[in-house]
Amino acid sequence: MSNKSERFQRRRSRARRRMRQVSGNRCRLSVFCSSRNVYAQVIDDRRGVTIAAASTLERDLGLVGRCTVESASRIGGLVAERAVKAGVGTVVFDRSGYRYHGRVRALADAARAGGLEF
Repeated sequence: MSNKSERFQRRRSRARRRMRQVSGNRCRLSVFCSSRNVYAQVIDDRRGVTIAAASTLERDLGLVGRCTVESASRIGGLVAERAVKAGVGTVVFDRSGYRYHGRVRALADAARAGGLEF
C-alpha cells in the first residue's frame, strides 16, 4: 500500500508519459492547484518559454485566495483568451497528476470554451 504522495507522483508520471507521446509540436497547458489558488500556463517546451499565464493571484480578478470551481473556470477562460491572442490554438493538457475532477475539469472546460483545442 502506498501513501498519498506516492500515488500522486505515479499519476503525474503516467500523465506526463502519455502527454509526451501525443504532444508533437503543440504547446502544453499546465495546471497547478494549491489549497488557496489555481494557476494555469501555456508553455512552449521546445523554446522553454511561457506564452500565456493566469492565476487567482491576479488582483484585478478579485479572486485572491479563492480556490473554487468558479474561480478555476474563470482562470481557464482567461488563459485561453491570452493564448489565442498570442497565436496558440492547439495545446496538450497537463493536469500535473491531479484527478480530472472539480477545479481541474472546470479549468479545462473553460479553456475549451475559450477557443483552445486539446
